[in-house]
Amino acid sequence: MEHRFIEAPGAALSGVKADALLVVLTTEHHHTGDKAVDALIDDAVKHGDLALKAGRSLFCRRPMGAGKPHLVLVVAAQDGAKAFKSAVAKGLASVKDLAVAHVAVVAADGLALQSAHARALVQAADEATYVYRQTKPSAPAAGKLRKVSLVGPKASASALGAALKQAQAQVAGVALARELGNLPGNHCTPSHLAVEARKLAREYKHISAQVLERPALEKLGMGSFLSVTNGSAQPPKFIILRYEGAAASQAPVVLVGKGITFDTGGISLKPGAGMDEMKFDMGGAASVLGTFRALAELKPRINVVGLVPTCENMPSGTATKPGDVVTSMSGQTIEILNTDAEGRLILCDALTYAERLKPAVVVDIATLTGACVIALGGIHSGLFSRDDELAQALLSAGQDSGDTAWRMPLDEEYGDALKSNFADIANVGGREAGSVTAACFLAKFTQAYRWAHLDIAGTAWKSGGTKGGTGRPVMLLSQFILDQAAAGKQALAPQAKPARKPTRAPKA
Repeated sequence: MEHRFIEAPGAALSGVKADALLVVLTTEHHHTGDKAVDALIDDAVKHGDLALKAGRSLFCRRPMGAGKPHLVLVVAAQDGAKAFKSAVAKGLASVKDLAVAHVAVVAADGLALQSAHARALVQAADEATYVYRQTKPSAPAAGKLRKVSLVGPKASASALGAALKQAQAQVAGVALARELGNLPGNHCTPSHLAVEARKLAREYKHISAQVLERPALEKLGMGSFLSVTNGSAQPPKFIILRYEGAAASQAPVVLVGKGITFDTGGISLKPGAGMDEMKFDMGGAASVLGTFRALAELKPRINVVGLVPTCENMPSGTATKPGDVVTSMSGQTIEILNTDAEGRLILCDALTYAERLKPAVVVDIATLTGACVIALGGIHSGLFSRDDELAQALLSAGQDSGDTAWRMPLDEEYGDALKSNFADIANVGGREAGSVTAACFLAKFTQAYRWAHLDIAGTAWKSGGTKGGTGRPVMLLSQFILDQAAAGKQALAPQAKPARKPTRAPKA
């Protein structure tokens, strides 16, 4: 999808060369400055064809004559970017099945367009035109829509043009993450994720990829990670992606993505209903790959490392059993009380590995707990961190990108639920505060650096009639990295003094 800015004062809207003109109105602002367009709006309102109420819309087939664009009028609830996105999406839905290749979007006078509106337009266009096809030959053919432009005055050209370009790169990352999530588990295996990582490295010169196989993981002492893959015939992979946009001396931002390509629960088997959605349990891994795809085009001056531990969680005669005790890469022993709490078991070894990278910050991303879905639904991702500055930077990136998170507690007292009589730590506590105790488990392995955890169990995919991956939180992560790059010397620095000595991390 191509996106660009069209310079045109309101008085010249009817002369914009496009197949359709989509005008976003509000209850307070419903004129554009173009006499022909405003006359049509006034006539529609006067005769009751369009009510100036949020969510109302009207499609007019070439009302300005042959050779002129179709006119789509949509009333937004507010003048903010979120409402603008919804309005654009509604308008695009009315024309995407027509012979419309180019839609020009304009806001009514008084609705001041900002960079956030440009990003919202790009996101709306991407979501409106996406159709999953890889394993569905019967999927409808792609529509003709190829270009969505934003129309505005010359004074806005530089800022909005740059915002469109940035958003287009970010949405390319969202698209990759969403497509990987939608692939079924027999297609998107750990090996497939490794192939996708290497593909990124081949296509973009600032990215490199390394994939560690089981012998290397055994040498590293990743006993916790390997315990999860014991029941599967699919070999585990540990993917290391590097984006080198700054001097090698600059401490990297490290992203750690949970890559369970299918989660049966293992011996602690999940209920059959809805288990098909466990193909989305690699949403964290997908978001890391998607973020690197976005970075390839954005080219920020910063170093980023992606760590993706990936495997299946399957039941078999060789699978890990409830009550088994394993030794993590950190040297801490873990009593596995529930094999369905496997994401934290692969993440903890990846988080220990992250120490050797001497990171500025580490952010892990995981479809970790159903408890987070209960707490926050599908609106916000859950954010956990003991670092106020890092937490605020992530929250701000979420607000700016429209890919929001909500900070959850991480009090040490919650960690008491993880005490074990047979190991240093148990992998689960009770039912209460399940998302918090899961974060407390991960915190045990992150004492040596600044760390945050994003639980995306509620936001990585949708269920029901709209079932499918969302590509979240690629927008949040890419915006966070852009913010850190822009901050330069004011960016988040590595932890001054480790809270403890780094845990054991032998060389591969």
